[in-house]
Amino acid sequence: MLSFDQNKLLIASHNEGKISEFRELLNFSELSIVSSKELGLIEPIEDGNTFEANALIKAKSGCELSGLTTLSDDSGLAVDALGGDPGIYSARWAGPDKDFDYAMKEVNRLLEEKKVAEENRTASFICALCLYKPNGDYSFFVGKVEGKIVWPPRGEHGFGYDAIFKPDDRLETFGELTSIEKHSWSREKIGLSHRARAFDKFVKFLINSEN
Repeated sequence: MLSFDQNKLLIASHNEGKISEFRELLNFSELSIVSSKELGLIEPIEDGNTFEANALIKAKSGCELSGLTTLSDDSGLAVDALGGDPGIYSARWAGPDKDFDYAMKEVNRLLEEKKVAEENRTASFICALCLYKPNGDYSFFVGKVEGKIVWPPRGEHGFGYDAIFKPDDRLETFGELTSIEKHSWSREKIGLSHRARAFDKFVKFLINSEN
């Protein structure tokens, strides 16, 4: 059975958007959610070469600094015509000021430079969650959503690259979809986002751990 010290789960993030999404996803549980930002924990250097490696770095650091079972996320946008970029560097493309307007323009600029046709601008959003326990055990949960890059950006919801990513089988970008449509979770219905899909695997792991 998976136990939580003080009935708390640490979200290893300083990103308000991600923290908010996790609070929303975890609203079905009785866990008390705290974040690295709230506890003033330092951000570790993310020098892994995969989403899973970086998620592990963050989860391990958060757990060791707080003593709490920790859930971390490493996610990003992978554009096929750009060789998978920005990928694990998705946040870094936005620079120290987290200017995602600039980052989205950079994605479009590179696609234009390569003369990539609209129909070939395939991409995916990928999320790797890592659950790290104080005893050193950890598990990964990966979710992925396929889609296309659109330009100009559309929608005021979400954050990051949401406004230029249109998931397959939808007319709207992630920036035009509500938070409930993207990130909600219930046993009957999973949100559309990569994070919701990874989270569904995480919840099933928790349920199995309790049996």
